[in-house]
Amino acid sequence: MSNILTIIFRLTLSCLIAGTVMGTTFVFTNKAKKANEHAREEKVVYSLLGYSAENPIPESMGLYEVFRYVITDAGQSSIGYLVPAGAGDHSEGFTFVRIDLEGKYMDSNPVTISHEKVREQKDRDVAIAAAIGGGKDIRFADHTIIVTDSGSRLAYLLSGKFPGFKTSIHIMMALDPTYSVLGLEIMEHEEDPGLGAEIEQDYFKNQFKHKPFETIKSIEVAKAPLPPEYFDAMEGKVDEEAAIEVMKQYRDQDIYALTGATISSAAVSNGVRSMTKKFAYRLDILDRVIKEQQLQVPF
Repeated sequence: MSNILTIIFRLTLSCLIAGTVMGTTFVFTNKAKKANEHAREEKVVYSLLGYSAENPIPESMGLYEVFRYVITDAGQSSIGYLVPAGAGDHSEGFTFVRIDLEGKYMDSNPVTISHEKVREQKDRDVAIAAAIGGGKDIRFADHTIIVTDSGSRLAYLLSGKFPGFKTSIHIMMALDPTYSVLGLEIMEHEEDPGLGAEIEQDYFKNQFKHKPFETIKSIEVAKAPLPPEYFDAMEGKVDEEAAIEVMKQYRDQDIYALTGATISSAAVSNGVRSMTKKFAYRLDILDRVIKEQQLQVPF
């Protein structure tokens, strides 16, 4: 009997040790993964904005995150925005602004959460729920970064996913204050190598660069060969001034589809079009509400 108890004790102890080791490893690995993802996103953000070692970020630049939520209360839905609060170039806490589905202001509440914790969805959800009261279902939808320079808006950074040929395609996109495209980066995808996977190549994704909002609103894909001079300009095979002049000629045209990967090409074009149009519509409403209610925001 004593031998059986000894075996049980040793097995239990081994399981506890193994569980502790595995749990600790997961915590540190998960933290490292999040840190790596954040570092990569930060690098992409600055690259899309045109900053590099040769063109450093100005001290006057500010980045302000806006988190969009869908709120359900007694069967009625509304949209909520967690925005940084405070005037000038500095934010002082956060405000949760609710707008009904017709674009009308409902209410706004201060949210107690640190700038360090606001990126964690669990902490953010708890803080928002505490601010707006219980009994409401809150669902995170997406988030945007508003970029300013000396208080003036410089760009908007959007992150989104949409269906590709196989699974979802995850992109990050920068828009200027008129909603024209500053740049596009493919963050994740599982398209076929040598075909749809070419969406991550400069000669495809740079076709969106500097296209105005009016063009993006109806952008499609063209099943035609990519002109050689356009290819060279997007791949950086000519000097910058020459590339700019070439790309101007194609600025108001559709996207040239990848050879043998029209579905992947159309998926990105449709995704960019949808994301841009929806964002412009929502931000216009949020800006109007902020102005009408005289809410203090740093952007």
